[in-house]
Amino acid sequence: MSTFLNIHSAEEYASAFLQKLVDYSPRVVSAFVVLIVGLYAIRLINRFVKRVMIQRALDPTLSKFLADILLWALRVLLFVTFISRLGIETSSFVAILGAAGLAVGLSLQGSLSNFAGGMLIILFKPFRVGDTIEAQNVTGTVSEIQIFVTKLITGHNQTIFIPNGILSNGVIINYSMESIRKAELTLAISYDTDIRQAKEIITGIMAANPKVLKDPEPVVVVRELTAQSIILAVRPWSTNDDFGTMPSEILEACKAAFDKAGLSIQPYNVEVSRS
Repeated sequence: MSTFLNIHSAEEYASAFLQKLVDYSPRVVSAFVVLIVGLYAIRLINRFVKRVMIQRALDPTLSKFLADILLWALRVLLFVTFISRLGIETSSFVAILGAAGLAVGLSLQGSLSNFAGGMLIILFKPFRVGDTIEAQNVTGTVSEIQIFVTKLITGHNQTIFIPNGILSNGVIINYSMESIRKAELTLAISYDTDIRQAKEIITGIMAANPKVLKDPEPVVVVRELTAQSIILAVRPWSTNDDFGTMPSEILEACKAAFDKAGLSIQPYNVEVSRS
């Protein structure tokens, strides 16, 4: 008798399960249809937005940033729609998601600061990709501006990542924002040297170098008189492209011209006071 009741109960459970499955299957099918169509629509929208940004000639970093935000916002919206189609109460889910987001936000305050710093850099553009900058005691060429960090490539081909939070709140020297740069070179000559002759030699060298600009005019001035020597400041201008090699060419030509003229370059000693 008990065996008969067990079989009967199992048949009832199976029948109820199948009935529930049949009743719930339209929701599952419709939810997955919405998911598949939504993913395809998001892909089309993302491509369309990127194409519009390219046509409007927006900054590449800003375009990528906005496209990523739009992509994830649409994905979250699609996920909420998907679970709603499955019959899951979205209000409680959103409340749980909000509480989790608050907890994550409190634990990732540094990351949120970097995120805000990235937005400030992208919006106000103190530098762009390809610019040479100096920040946080590091000098390099901006390779990529990401949401949380900025990637620099140094002159030694080292990759450095600087968090956007401290980068946006610190001092940034952009060497590429202006098209030309001035070099500050120093030469030390002895007190026996004719200053006018030395200045004429240096001025002639700068005038003969095609990488030195004529406007602004390069100058040579006496910067300092030390106990050992006279310090001359040599200030030539060049374009950013020529600035890497121009200073060394000027110094090398000055050494050769001074040797030919019988003038000596003194060692540049820094005096250290002792208490």
